[in-house]
Amino acid sequence: MAATTCGVCGGPLEEGFVTTTNGSGLFWSHDAAAARLRPSGLEVLQGTRFGGTYSANLAGGRCAKCRTILVRLPTGK
Repeated sequence: MAATTCGVCGGPLEEGFVTTTNGSGLFWSHDAAAARLRPSGLEVLQGTRFGGTYSANLAGGRCAKCRTILVRLPTGK
């Protein structure tokens, strides 16, 4: 990711992925994965009550200071 500082508050950005499993919510991960069960040990950003194995991953950065997440959409989307 090109940005290293938060555009909102100027704090440092931590690189990672906003990831989801099919119906399990949104998670923050340092690694992308094509498929996984509901991830254990990952920070839950927004949870749901459903389980699944298929995962989506968006590369991005997050600011711990103001809790802003910047994501990069895949090329051509």
